[in-house]
Amino acid sequence: MLDLGPDRERMVDRQLARRGVSDSHVLDAMREVPREAFVPEGLQEFAYEDTPLPIEAGQTISQPYIVGLMIEAAEIRPGDRVLEIGAGSGYAAAVISRIADRVYAIERHDELTVLAANRLQRLGYDNVELRTGDGTHGWLEAAPFDAILAAAGGPAIPQVLKDQLDIGGRLVMPVGETQRDQRLIKVTRISATHFEEEDLGGVMFVPLIGEHGWSRDEQEHLRSRRAPEPRSFREPMPEPSISDQIATAAEPLPDIDDPAFGHMMDRFAKARVVLLGEASHGTSEFYRARAAITRRLIEEHGFTIVAAEADWPDAASLDRYVRDRPAPPHAEPAFRRFPTWMWRNTDVEAFIEGLRAWNLDRPTEERAGFYGLDLYNLSASIRAVLDYLDKVDSEAASVARQRYGCLTPWAKEPQVYGRMALTSGFALCEAGVVKMLGELLASKLDYVGRDGETFLDATANARLVKNAEAYYRAMYYGSAQSWNLRDTHMFETLCAILDAKGPRSKAVVWAHNSHIGDASKTEMGLVRGELNIGQLCRERFGKDAALIGFGTHAGTVACADDWDGPVQVKRVNPSRPDSYERLAHDSGIGRFLLDVREGVHEPLRYRLLAPRLERFIGVIYRPDTERWSHYSACSLPQQFDAYIWFDETTAVTPLPTRMREGPEETYPFGL
Repeated sequence: MLDLGPDRERMVDRQLARRGVSDSHVLDAMREVPREAFVPEGLQEFAYEDTPLPIEAGQTISQPYIVGLMIEAAEIRPGDRVLEIGAGSGYAAAVISRIADRVYAIERHDELTVLAANRLQRLGYDNVELRTGDGTHGWLEAAPFDAILAAAGGPAIPQVLKDQLDIGGRLVMPVGETQRDQRLIKVTRISATHFEEEDLGGVMFVPLIGEHGWSRDEQEHLRSRRAPEPRSFREPMPEPSISDQIATAAEPLPDIDDPAFGHMMDRFAKARVVLLGEASHGTSEFYRARAAITRRLIEEHGFTIVAAEADWPDAASLDRYVRDRPAPPHAEPAFRRFPTWMWRNTDVEAFIEGLRAWNLDRPTEERAGFYGLDLYNLSASIRAVLDYLDKVDSEAASVARQRYGCLTPWAKEPQVYGRMALTSGFALCEAGVVKMLGELLASKLDYVGRDGETFLDATANARLVKNAEAYYRAMYYGSAQSWNLRDTHMFETLCAILDAKGPRSKAVVWAHNSHIGDASKTEMGLVRGELNIGQLCRERFGKDAALIGFGTHAGTVACADDWDGPVQVKRVNPSRPDSYERLAHDSGIGRFLLDVREGVHEPLRYRLLAPRLERFIGVIYRPDTERWSHYSACSLPQQFDAYIWFDETTAVTPLPTRMREGPEETYPFGL
């Protein structure tokens, strides 16, 4: 069974308290009530996401923040009698029941009434009474109420509900002519005939259906209402849509194979680090576009480092090939662990072959290398450190074998180490692996004199072992901590490569949008407390870091249903109407570059700043739960410096690969 207690705590802290919900009664109640008990089977893992979720009868359970905001606005206190209109899943009634003395909840769908009653009964919340009916009539026999909350929006607040408030009672309800024009209104009853109203801001709720709300026919009419007739030529022209502004500002891109494609990125050639994203790990156009841009930056602008979201030992095999360096004695075939297609595909193969051909015509010191930034393949990294020390310092190699011996039983199954270290209550192997890296770095001058390139490889592997040990422990404390350890490791590895190559070195980074877009400007950082390599690069390099995102509307993608599953080619759902991707699609331009830096297209940039949904597909793609598993709120112009768009994309073609036998070094993210 999922243990979502830590997720619930983070939800209260980040989604409620940090956004200004401060009522201790509300915060304590939302810490207590398990939201996962009120969502359908299969959606429990998304229960604490900052979003509404679908429930039975075609309805939704509200975003946690909205639930907390409404209950706080209603000023519910111990001893109160509360009416809720639109009980839905029963979640809000459950939260209110942890504060108030008695809760009365009305739901118009009998299916939902029954489900909510069963959930509340299982949890032992016996101070809630539910019934099926027209909520716009209220619950006269239970009135007066200290508070009334309506979880659906109507054209006005029904007088019958206001009349069921006690003197001093509060009513909170969305009001508006359409769903997109709703305002959250608070009404306080001052006397028998006097009510005060307060506007709490814009919201979007399902319609309040009933005698004193919308009729079903009226709601259908509102949904199907046509756009207004064109304005008279004497009236001022309306502001163009955001999609129209994108169409004006977008720079159409030539075919990826056209040399002019890479030229479009010359504006970022002076940067120290250019980070190239992808909206999925299995889309051919993203790989090919990154390859074309990278070739241009290498051949014309002096970039010599290609650093990828790939494991260091595996990438080192490709690096030796592209720079024509000998392989070590224990080298294994690269990228044979899930997801093999992420780096073993025809697009990466073509790039690697082209990079090798370019390098072979140049002196050794001018050749461009291919490096991995990620921290998996723990066993290969341990082997690489030992092989290196066997060559340069046999005494140190003996010490390393003793220290790494602690990790050896778990090198093939590091997740088991993480689970055991957590159970034991301490980091079993931490001191040894940290000391090993420290001693390697302390011996830098001596070791570099013997072979600087292999020293860089050895220290990178030692850093991987140290950080992987911490990472696999952190996996069992929460995803934010382990995510932050992983991206910090990738950033530290990138900096180590740049330092090793000298002050004039420049790098291109290939990673998912979730890693290269500034996390502090997305739901990742603002709600989940996560950072990433893009954010860290901006903090260190400032304007010398260029963050380039990629996006698509539809097409096919190579992916899996579950971790360790076989690769499949799936259709990508058309982008959601409330997403950045839909704005790009509606521009009508199939392939473009959009520069979103300050001062370039300022009117458009200003309109794009407001957070919208953005799609993230990793190696796992689940179209049925796409809204909750693959979309997150972002501010695109703050997240990226530029955005590359392909309206229709195709899946990568995997190379024939025999996956490595034995347990995987699993990680909890598909990104």
